[in-house]
Amino acid sequence: MVDRDTLEKFLADFLKVEDFEDYCINGIQVEGGQKIQKIVLGVSVSQRLFREAAQRGADAIIVHHGLFWKNDPTPFSLRGLLRDRVATLLKNDISLFGYHLPLDAHPEIGNNAMILQILGLTQRDAVDVGFMGTFPKPISRENLLFLVNENLETKAQLFPFGKEQIKSVAVISGASSSDYPLVATSGADAFIAGEIKENHVREIEEVGMNFISAGHYNTERFGVQALGDYISQHFDVHCEYVDVPNPV
Repeated sequence: MVDRDTLEKFLADFLKVEDFEDYCINGIQVEGGQKIQKIVLGVSVSQRLFREAAQRGADAIIVHHGLFWKNDPTPFSLRGLLRDRVATLLKNDISLFGYHLPLDAHPEIGNNAMILQILGLTQRDAVDVGFMGTFPKPISRENLLFLVNENLETKAQLFPFGKEQIKSVAVISGASSSDYPLVATSGADAFIAGEIKENHVREIEEVGMNFISAGHYNTERFGVQALGDYISQHFDVHCEYVDVPNPV
């Protein structure tokens, strides 16, 4: 068991929350009970996730994409879908924690560090909230696409606008195609991201870059899972990851 506020402080220190200017609150977004014995982890908030957590007897939920964002209407009102989601949490006395950019950028258990590890890339320099890594030997871009699909369990799309042989790869999960200028400057042979905007397709072609769109959700499953393992190593709590599949 762990105290709710103790857990929040522990995670704030570990994820270096204060280092980020983010689009959301990183930490507790909805307060439930003070004592936490069981935690459910997921990528994004949803009633499916909240109800599953309640059925499993969770005291807290930790997600990457939380409830409250800077682009929410101001003045704020608790209505409709948002009201119903909060009601589920309060009814079941479940705390909601959200960690966005800190969970992308963490060099050990972050989404991007974990993807590099899963794909067999040696981690190198940071690129925005992601990282660039290298393979021991170059592989073809088609083989890179195969590795991504097999290991990330996704159906990625390859935009083959760069060199045929791939040695270095930059990984920035989520909606990150706008980071292509940074990746081009880094010298990476390929860029793995979560999704791509329509206007970026031609721009990426014109800079001569290989781009793989591997799915926003599917590139951001790994950080929360690794975070659950890390919490279990430091506190006497039970952590379970709940997958709510999303093809986007």
